[in-house]
Amino acid sequence: MKQTNSPRKATNISLPMDVYLSAKELGINISQVCVQSLRETIRAEKEREWNEKNAAFIKIYNQKVEEDGVALAEWRGF
Repeated sequence: MKQTNSPRKATNISLPMDVYLSAKELGINISQVCVQSLRETIRAEKEREWNEKNAAFIKIYNQKVEEDGVALAEWRGF
């Protein structure tokens, strides 16, 4: 979900000088890389939280599938 027109908030980050200089030398847009990395990290954290929150249900559901099979399995075409 890339939101290119969303409002921006100026912020400061501290980078090791070698990382900063290498990024600049290579023409890497530091802001874009930070946004992309933060979006990926946020997505992964939300997924981890969802898995943690729903772990009990998933465990019970998986046990039920092991015991009874997949619902409507006889009508599956694969």
